[in-house]
Amino acid sequence: MASKDLQLDRIIETERFARALTAIAQDHPDPASPAARNALFLFVKETIREGRQTIRAMLDEDGGGILCAQRLSAFQDVVIAGIFDYAVKHAFRVDNPSTAEHLSVVAVGGYGRATLAPGSDIDLLFLLPYKETPWTESVVEFILYMLWDLGFKVGHATRNIDECVRLSRSDMTIRTAILDHRLICGSPELHSEMAQRFEGSVMKNTTREFIAAKLDERNARHRKAGDSRYLVEPNIKEGKGGLRDLQTLFWLAKYHYDAAASRDLVKLGVLSRREANLFDKSGDFLWAVRCHMHFLTGKAEERLTFDIQREIAASLGYQDHPGLSAVERFMKHYFLVAKDVGDLTRIFCSTLEAEQAKESPSLRRVLRRFSQRPKKIPGTTDFIEDHGRINVLDDEVFRRDPVNLIRLFHLADIHELKFHPEALRLVTRSHGLIKTELRENEEANRLFLSILTSRRDPELILRRMNEAGVLGRFIREFGKIVSMMQFNMYHHYTVDEHLIRAVGILARLDRGEEEGSHPLVARIMPDIKDREVLYAAVLLHDVAKGRPEDHSVEGARIARKLGPRFGFSSGQTDLLAWLIEQHLVMSLVAQTRDLHDRRTIVDFADTVQSLDRLRMLLCLTVCDIRAVGPGVWNGWKGQLLRTLYGETELTLTGGFTAASARQRAADARAALAKELDGWTKKERDDYVKLHYQPYLLSVSTEDQVRHAEFIRETRKEDKVLATMVRTYCFHAITEITIYAPDHPRLLSVVAGACAAAGANIADAQVFTTTDGRALDTIMINREFDDDSDELRRGERIGKVIEDVLTGRKYLPEVIATKKTRRRRTRPFKVTPKVSISNTLSDHFTVIEIEGLDRVGLLSDVTAVLSDLSLDIGSAHITTFGERVIDTFYVRDLVGHKIVNENKQANIIARLRAAVAGVEDDMREKMPAGIIAPPAPVMRRGGRS
Repeated sequence: MASKDLQLDRIIETERFARALTAIAQDHPDPASPAARNALFLFVKETIREGRQTIRAMLDEDGGGILCAQRLSAFQDVVIAGIFDYAVKHAFRVDNPSTAEHLSVVAVGGYGRATLAPGSDIDLLFLLPYKETPWTESVVEFILYMLWDLGFKVGHATRNIDECVRLSRSDMTIRTAILDHRLICGSPELHSEMAQRFEGSVMKNTTREFIAAKLDERNARHRKAGDSRYLVEPNIKEGKGGLRDLQTLFWLAKYHYDAAASRDLVKLGVLSRREANLFDKSGDFLWAVRCHMHFLTGKAEERLTFDIQREIAASLGYQDHPGLSAVERFMKHYFLVAKDVGDLTRIFCSTLEAEQAKESPSLRRVLRRFSQRPKKIPGTTDFIEDHGRINVLDDEVFRRDPVNLIRLFHLADIHELKFHPEALRLVTRSHGLIKTELRENEEANRLFLSILTSRRDPELILRRMNEAGVLGRFIREFGKIVSMMQFNMYHHYTVDEHLIRAVGILARLDRGEEEGSHPLVARIMPDIKDREVLYAAVLLHDVAKGRPEDHSVEGARIARKLGPRFGFSSGQTDLLAWLIEQHLVMSLVAQTRDLHDRRTIVDFADTVQSLDRLRMLLCLTVCDIRAVGPGVWNGWKGQLLRTLYGETELTLTGGFTAASARQRAADARAALAKELDGWTKKERDDYVKLHYQPYLLSVSTEDQVRHAEFIRETRKEDKVLATMVRTYCFHAITEITIYAPDHPRLLSVVAGACAAAGANIADAQVFTTTDGRALDTIMINREFDDDSDELRRGERIGKVIEDVLTGRKYLPEVIATKKTRRRRTRPFKVTPKVSISNTLSDHFTVIEIEGLDRVGLLSDVTAVLSDLSLDIGSAHITTFGERVIDTFYVRDLVGHKIVNENKQANIIARLRAAVAGVEDDMREKMPAGIIAPPAPVMRRGGRS
């Protein structure tokens, strides 16, 4: 890049800089003295500060990512050359240097490519003619210590030419670094000799070895970084589709073709002009993002986290559009670029492979290639199998019949073939053939539906279709969500990747591969009548994301348009539209509603209306949650869904008992008494009278017996307070049961103690016994895989709860020691919402709050409910990334619903303030302990 393009003179006046360094040396009798070094340090430091400020301003002006990296590199060259000249001309001047007193300062690695990010390491090779001398040692140390003092991270080596050659032969990392060598200052003859020796003794006849090593290194790096280019917090340098992938292509091009730039690859026929432009544009965009990231954070930040995405988007000039925020538009652009990098990698590797195959082989290789020569694929005249990969017969295959653009993927699926890079390259160049005629073609849609519902690996084929640009063009509505991300902490992948992963999960469930994880889904899958409709619903359930309208409603409209095209009947199309419109309902009901409340089940049954719909909605819901990302699904969510499914199935089939609640409670008491082995009749009679009807109807007999033994043991030991812990490995949940004197703030204190202990509450059941004691069960998300480790954790949390309740620890102080949960929630904004409903339950008022997650939120909310004299029957805590939806079933102190409008308005106002964090801190009003003094009795979940 010419200096004129870089505008280096605007950043630093090179001659003036050199004169200033000479002046510093002349001002000090000893240019190597500490005083002279300090003067040099202060001047260079200020020069660097001003220069980097100018470069950042220039980046904001012209937006050139590669230009910015080249300006930083050129500026760094001037600084290093100036320090070198000071050292050799002033501090360690030798008037008649010997051959051994020559030195080259060579940039290697990324710096050797004349590109540098603001926070990058400075990779230097100090090249010697022979072994190190006292003079070269002094000069190298002077340069290194000055750079370190200036705050640079310097990767360095001091070697002679023989050492460079020998180490490059044995160490691929060193070989790659020296491949990108560039003289900064010092002896040009020494550098030239090293370059010739490296090319002749290291690179010659080692192309195959180098390519294999670099591709293996790339694959390992991808696995370490998540092996997906669609992670919503990508590593822009090391991640799949990032800068390192482009640099790998550059290394291969330089090593194999001796190409210095993308235009050289055009001349060689490796890339088309369009592909070369794409190479340059992709690199420029990624460099711009990386430079902005480093300038913004003040360090070598390579992960594009939520914390900085919004600011980077603003720096790059993105604006909000209907349905997509500026940051979402920026990230969509990023993922499209990452996809382009993947396309370039595939094209480049295809050409390399073809060229290496033409090398003169031995007789054995000739015979092997003859035995494995390409052969026609049965049933087609346009495609061949080439070493286990599907390829096209000629370059006119798609032009002759555009349906072949879909048939290629269908044949790969049914014959379980990989894709030849040349075939995918031709697909990429044939996008213009995907027009309305092909989209409406009956055969093309039949083939696509066969791919989608394949019992082999539809996820793999759909991903290849998507990466080749076919899926988004064949289904244009899908194309709109390709590379689209949602700016939240809940979804781990782009929308298209989420949908394709969901199809993969459904296929594995369909094949019976996940029966252990999803026994209910595995059992009902064979009963699904409209299998093709279910697969289509899973693929399309989020297809309307990024639009101003509700994506469920808009998605149903799209489904009604696509259904007939796929060959669905009107009834199947209606079912597809219904599944997409209702795809969030089952998850929300299961996680935010009381599944022991009869109204919940009846309302949900009215929504689904039939067993077929219920089965399909369950399968869709499981696939949707599972495909969100690692750690989102757990056994507890599975159990909630199974409970909702089971209760709804009974209702839909008329299996729900018609017995009154009073009769069922009496039956539950009798069943409990029968199970209390070893108890006297009086003990049994006294105990079963302790519990109110809600407890008897909502807690299983097995758990009632366990609670009975726990309460009996607590009474024997004459304890005021006790906790019991049980782990559920399959459910990924840990249950903590608290037995204590009742108190208005009990649940609030328990929630605060859990927050202080770092435990995330998933659900809570709260009951009061007839003697005024509380029996509360708190379900927290599991942290450890090993049961013994998780049990110890649960016991520690139980101990924190006991310490807070008895006053041994003061809750505000305990919470204050806990760091604010997930600092990364700061970039997000969730408008606090509070709603009150008296129709969702026959016996309770249902309060639902939504807001930004934070430590102590549940404690604050339950404290407000207590202040408002509300009796909490059950609490259901749901977290979607940074957003929480908490639901409380409440009544007033005399057991009635909250119907007064003024009181409802007051509840909403107080809770909204608590969620927003502006409510008076209720924790400050809590007593030091609420168990030790006599506590007023408040029926929480008590009377029916």
